[in-house]
Amino acid sequence: MFSILVVTVFLASCLAMPIRDPYSYSSAVGQGGGTPFASSGEGRITGVRMWETNNNYYYYYYYNSNAYISGFQLRYGNTWSPVFGHEGGEKQEMELFNDETIVEVSGKYNPADYICYLVLTTNMGRTLSAGQPSQISFNFYPANMGNELRLLSGRFNGAGITSLGAHWGLVYMEGAGNSTGNSTSS
Repeated sequence: MFSILVVTVFLASCLAMPIRDPYSYSSAVGQGGGTPFASSGEGRITGVRMWETNNNYYYYYYYNSNAYISGFQLRYGNTWSPVFGHEGGEKQEMELFNDETIVEVSGKYNPADYICYLVLTTNMGRTLSAGQPSQISFNFYPANMGNELRLLSGRFNGAGITSLGAHWGLVYMEGAGNSTGNSTSS
């Protein structure tokens, strides 16, 4: 009789505990024309490369900065994903430390064309940014504590990234950490 009571209490407590969804999605921003993409890889994101195109020009007495994200690449473990977009323009790169994760994706986008500015922030407070901060702001965070960036998705065309969304989740790794070296090999 006592064992039935213990099992019943245990099952009731399990039912009372909220089930947390380990994944969340930050809806894509941008006009979304072009080829769809979704990064993917095994394990934790350990490095990021971003390229920005900066078409600054003067028109008589008017200065226009038309900067945007032309492409990016994520490294999972020791393997780099394909480049989404293209490698044109200025390259920015960051290698993550052991146990460092990306916990925020923010920036600005032009609803008529490209992602203009992209900032990736880690749980250690480091950031990597590319582009120019103009147009409409966006901020992506995981919905659940302890989650990290798992992949980026969106669209790109021949010139740059036209839309961007973020997918968050847990990474289950047994004793594995990120590389702390300064290698930037492909």
